[in-house]
Amino acid sequence: MNPLAARLLHHLEPWRDAGHWRIAFSGGLDSTVLLHVLAGLAQRQPLPPLSAVHVHHGLQAAADAWPGHCQAVCDALGLPLQVIRVEVQPGASLERAAREARYGAFAGLTAVNELLLTAQHRDDQAETLLFRLLRGAGVRGLAAMPHIRPLGAGHLLRPLLGVSRDELEGYAAEHGLSWIEDPSNKDQQYSRNYLRHQLMPMLRARWPQAAASMSRSAAHLREAQGLLDELALMDLEAARGQEDFPWLDLPSLALGPLRQLSAARQRNALSHWLSALTRLPDSDHWVGWESLRDATAAAQPLWRLADGELHRAGERIWWLSGDWLRPLGAGCSWAAPDQPLQLPGNGQVYFSGQAPARPLQIRYRQGGEIMPIDGRGHRDLKRLLNEARVPGFVRGRLPLLYQGESLLGVANLPGLRAEPRSAWQLHWQAPISDQGLS
Repeated sequence: MNPLAARLLHHLEPWRDAGHWRIAFSGGLDSTVLLHVLAGLAQRQPLPPLSAVHVHHGLQAAADAWPGHCQAVCDALGLPLQVIRVEVQPGASLERAAREARYGAFAGLTAVNELLLTAQHRDDQAETLLFRLLRGAGVRGLAAMPHIRPLGAGHLLRPLLGVSRDELEGYAAEHGLSWIEDPSNKDQQYSRNYLRHQLMPMLRARWPQAAASMSRSAAHLREAQGLLDELALMDLEAARGQEDFPWLDLPSLALGPLRQLSAARQRNALSHWLSALTRLPDSDHWVGWESLRDATAAAQPLWRLADGELHRAGERIWWLSGDWLRPLGAGCSWAAPDQPLQLPGNGQVYFSGQAPARPLQIRYRQGGEIMPIDGRGHRDLKRLLNEARVPGFVRGRLPLLYQGESLLGVANLPGLRAEPRSAWQLHWQAPISDQGLS
């Protein structure tokens, strides 16, 4: 067996029972070698079903010919190919936008117990470390590309991270492979290309093992990040605690336990928690956390991040995104209170027990609402919500039940009803924050 094939099979051994191996196939050298090696192994070994996927970004005219090349290669190897066209969103970094579009497509394809295999190699890993070092990345960023990570409902695996580009070129020459040369790979206006064509050759000329050494450093940093993650989990466990509004299905943490940690441990715990929710802030932006943490309890501060907001209510912080940050529409008439009522952008409400007589309507706070409370007379709703310690960011979204012009009750707060001895309860299933960043 070819040495490269043997190494690849060893790395993939734990995944021999996967439901599908899908190869990300750009048509370039690296993915062509990966595809060829796996196709050869599949003829001699019992492997999961193999297929290839080519993502067409449509960013340059030359790319229109690449799906045809990839199809010809796959036909020769007897492997199915799926071509996916994506739209790259304009932005400051075309490289980043293309990468996000590509991996978004990959995530949509990868089902439970399936692998997406990509062909990044040791030199790519070294370039990633150097690129992130020059951008001032911390330990998490300098750990560079992980060998494996979740993707979609399955996993992404990079089985060639220990293989040099020279080894891949040697394999391709030995087997007479042809591949696509992307013209944009020579454009040194892109930072990665500048590193690849200018800086890395100088480093290798002085230190021939530079790429291997940097790849090894990335592995050490990845191990260090693993220890930091373990510490973060311990600190977060203490901060989760019991909160007073379990019907708010939102990520949240108690502020008290976080305050007891050093500033570095606070950032470590929050970075771990936020990494599943949003792109992490740079070093300068962490002053937003300090302002949120140190504000007075009545200030109701928030910290805006790339994909949502962190709000503070009393001694707890809450992550909001998606519908929680969009304006609410008008209220809704409830024609069939025996059925749940969908609230545009605000979850749904439903009754338990016998609903009050119609006509019923769901409205939202406008200010100045008054409702009768048994034994207390007519009370200002704002004061009642203060007494119930309802977080400020919730109050404008709380469904209010009206019968004509009479306020009968507030969803999920049984104590706030005009008829306390009635059998009905109004329940609100609040929207959840969008989650699932990888």
